[in-house]
Amino acid sequence: MSSTVPTPMDQLLQVMQKLRDPKTGCPWDIEQNFASIAPYTIEEAYEVADAIAANDMPELREELGDLLLQVVFHSQMAAEEQLFTFDDVARSITDKMIARHPHVFGDVDAKTPDHVSQNWEKLKAAERLRKADVKGHEQTSALDGVASALPALMRAEKLTKRAARVGFDWPDIEQVFDKLSEEIGELREELTANPDPDRLEDELGDMLFVMANLARKINVDPEVALRRTNLKFTRRFQFIEKELARNGKTAGQSSLEEMDTLWDAAKRHERGENID
Repeated sequence: MSSTVPTPMDQLLQVMQKLRDPKTGCPWDIEQNFASIAPYTIEEAYEVADAIAANDMPELREELGDLLLQVVFHSQMAAEEQLFTFDDVARSITDKMIARHPHVFGDVDAKTPDHVSQNWEKLKAAERLRKADVKGHEQTSALDGVASALPALMRAEKLTKRAARVGFDWPDIEQVFDKLSEEIGELREELTANPDPDRLEDELGDMLFVMANLARKINVDPEVALRRTNLKFTRRFQFIEKELARNGKTAGQSSLEEMDTLWDAAKRHERGENID
């Protein structure tokens, strides 16, 4: 008799089943539910993005495994409640990819990435309509399907993109800059008055929302752009700390002028210039 060797995917599914076994499993894994695991799912997705940004392929392999575990975890909990299984999840996304790529699996002609994107959006819009019919919604919104759990900046960009598709958009980028100047002025005005925390939050939110619109207009992902700047700030500030440590000092023991000088040195260092 020949025995079938389980695939790595089968082994992972079996591991999760064992971890969730009510009698012999892990107490921590057993007590989890969809809501308690959701933050870990989001965290793992960001760690995948960090590995990509660092171009660390061994780390990416590991982080993709961690993210895959999240899918398996949710699927196992769903199977226990007889909602769906991992195979259902895999089958669903397979069917969706085939349906959304008629230019590959069907007879639709799409020779450029722009044509593909246009077809993709049309298919997604049709899917939203079908889902609305199933749920008994009488009316759908152009904003349906933009997840509320997305990072706020990312969601703002997606909301404005959806609105732009139905014509709710500034005709040109100069009007976006004008609106940004207006929002900056309103924030400044609020700060010079008797600042109200709610009003400040509202005005700052308006300014960030316009920035998300600007990012969309220039075809830049605002979330990626801000992550890049966060990395740049971290790199430069740690350079400052390292240079101060060489002189036996910490940032807290230094003046702003001294740190600002080192910040400029960090920028020169990044350009490959001599900083001595």
